[in-house]
Amino acid sequence: MPAQPLTGYYAILDIADSTLSAGAALEERASELLAARPCCLQLRAKRLGAAELKALALRILPLCRAAGVPMCVNDRVDVALLVGADFVHVGQDDLPVSEVRRLAGDRLAVGVSTHNPEQARAAVAGGADYIGFGPVFGTRSKANPDPVVGLEALRAVSSWAGVPVVAIGGIDLETVKLVAATGASAAAVIAAVDRAPDRTAAARAVAAAFSE
Repeated sequence: MPAQPLTGYYAILDIADSTLSAGAALEERASELLAARPCCLQLRAKRLGAAELKALALRILPLCRAAGVPMCVNDRVDVALLVGADFVHVGQDDLPVSEVRRLAGDRLAVGVSTHNPEQARAAVAGGADYIGFGPVFGTRSKANPDPVVGLEALRAVSSWAGVPVVAIGGIDLETVKLVAATGASAAAVIAAVDRAPDRTAAARAVAAAFSE
């Protein structure tokens, strides 16, 4: 794992349409998020192929390095390795942790999205460096979201996981305080930050909930 603790605001740069990846918009959005000093910046682009994702990652990586923030590539261990990212984050339909480890060795820290306690236990047992757990609340950031897990399940998983637990799904600037109170290490907040008039201030509010 990178030296910086995986605590507070876990930033996700979600490329949901072509407008964000065009011109300087991508760098501008990344800079707004990085100004809040997140514990990690994940690049997520579900609709892009490997070549396009690699090109975007190479645009973002220098910004992360300048800010001293680890960069994560979502889903694609090959792209993460090629660009020299710090993390790769995989889902339940991606390669299992054991195979990611075989490919990446110790070059990448590995995060795994989990949606129930059984998946969380399997990810931890498989050697995940951290897990995402959720959706804690209803979310519109995914086309086909998994069932809501709720705060009590998040509290339980955070109590025994033994690795950082990043809460995901439907978290906003009010509910993030409830999330932090469960013992989760960090929160991934997309919509509430992206739609805020001041994205950096919103992101800092997420981080602050974990330091109160």
